[in-house]
Amino acid sequence: MVMGYPSMSLASWAKSWLAGEASPDDLVDALHEWAPLHVVRASDPVVAGRVGIEWPDPEIDGITVLIKTIRAGAGGTAGGLRLILPAPGDVRGLPPGTGFASAALAAGEGVLLGTGGAAGTGIVPTPSGADVLEWSCFDTPIPLAVDDETLGDIEYRLRAAVRDAADVVASVHRTAIANRDFDVRGAIEDELAELHHHRLPESLSPRARRVLDSADQLAAILTVAKTASVSSPTSLSANTIQDETLRPLWDAIRLARMAAVNSGDR
Repeated sequence: MVMGYPSMSLASWAKSWLAGEASPDDLVDALHEWAPLHVVRASDPVVAGRVGIEWPDPEIDGITVLIKTIRAGAGGTAGGLRLILPAPGDVRGLPPGTGFASAALAAGEGVLLGTGGAAGTGIVPTPSGADVLEWSCFDTPIPLAVDDETLGDIEYRLRAAVRDAADVVASVHRTAIANRDFDVRGAIEDELAELHHHRLPESLSPRARRVLDSADQLAAILTVAKTASVSSPTSLSANTIQDETLRPLWDAIRLARMAAVNSGDR
């Protein structure tokens, strides 16, 4: 099973660990697949005291601190941890006007620890070179979760999004015909191979796995479609149409990934 965000690794494996279905070492191994060194930073002295590091210095080898922060912040339960994958124009799940919201939106990802409606902790990863991943911790209110759709609903919508991508796939194939050096199938396989570097826990339910697999397949197709459009000159209006076509498909991918990881269907 594959994923595309450090926060997905953190959230999925931490949930499995807190539910007693994985060990702390499993979480550590999953995070080390992203980088050998994990640095933990606090946004202010209050958070530094909460996570147990000296202010204003970061914890250089901070993976143990990160695990302790997760256990304490989530209250020792998988339900106290939530994956967030915001995007411009879609900030659902973010506490407005907070440092965490700004950082998570800039990164396109983050994790919330705590009970909805109360104060909690937000964590945002930022790559720092090839070998270092920094995790910034924020004091933040935890929004109430709004789960109007079941994972089954999300799966149905994702299947519809895959059908909607048919025109995109056709466009990619037309570009490939025009540009014989562009290997569509190989490019999609390469995208999926890159995602396969990062594992998901076995404790995820079959439905959650199907949703994440479909989301990754669609993400690989859309990434290749974008690459194909760049390699083939098109008009500004055509690019605008393509962006408008792809945006709701990327939204469906983000929502599917959040729903699968955050779902209690494990």
